[in-house]
Amino acid sequence: MVAHHAVVTGGASGIGAAVVERLLARGLKVSVFDLGEPRAAREGVDYYRVDVTDRQAVESALAQASVPSSAPDVLVTSHGIRGSFVPALELDPEQLRRLFDVHVLGTFLVASAFARPLLAAGDSGSIVTISSTTAYGGWHRQADYGTAKAAVRQLTANLAVEWAPLIRVTSVAPGHTRTPMVQDMIDNGYDISATEARTPLGRLCTPDEMARSIEHLALDATFVTGVCLPVDGGWTTVGK
Repeated sequence: MVAHHAVVTGGASGIGAAVVERLLARGLKVSVFDLGEPRAAREGVDYYRVDVTDRQAVESALAQASVPSSAPDVLVTSHGIRGSFVPALELDPEQLRRLFDVHVLGTFLVASAFARPLLAAGDSGSIVTISSTTAYGGWHRQADYGTAKAAVRQLTANLAVEWAPLIRVTSVAPGHTRTPMVQDMIDNGYDISATEARTPLGRLCTPDEMARSIEHLALDATFVTGVCLPVDGGWTTVGK
């Protein structure tokens, strides 16, 4: 597969923005779907304001991004919102619903709209979803975010089986990454020192490091599908 055109959801900031830069460097045209105000177009990048939980909006944006000479053949679903970090008994059911809408339903809507024309035409493609290390094992205060990310991990495996051999579907499970969202948490009192101490590599991941792993799965790992790769500095390998 020689990729030409990528769609990156949540590509205006954080991990998504770093992915955009990596894919541009590989010569791909990139369409960014983000809920923020569209940025001014730059060479090789088009921005679309898209709510990934709105099926009509997703399909409309993909139709606009798809031109006959450059239909999207790579998708990275990097959109997301943070969890509530509250005990399960204090969790607002609407917050749980919102997390599932954004992370699970949103990933499914974008992935299915992306895959449908490729499968119909017999063309190949690649999808990388974003799960989380909280999708592995049990965690305190993660009944919303961790559960939603575990569902993304399972959705990835299911789509990989169903859409093979034309479309590879893989996932990354980021550990703590120094994105603007995580930096905001730190600035508001979240103590990251215990996380760094528990991580074998001893620090947080950078967005570019995360993007390099996503780039590899999307473009280079041509005999890999259905897996979820922890990119966490060894966090998930440490025993309890």
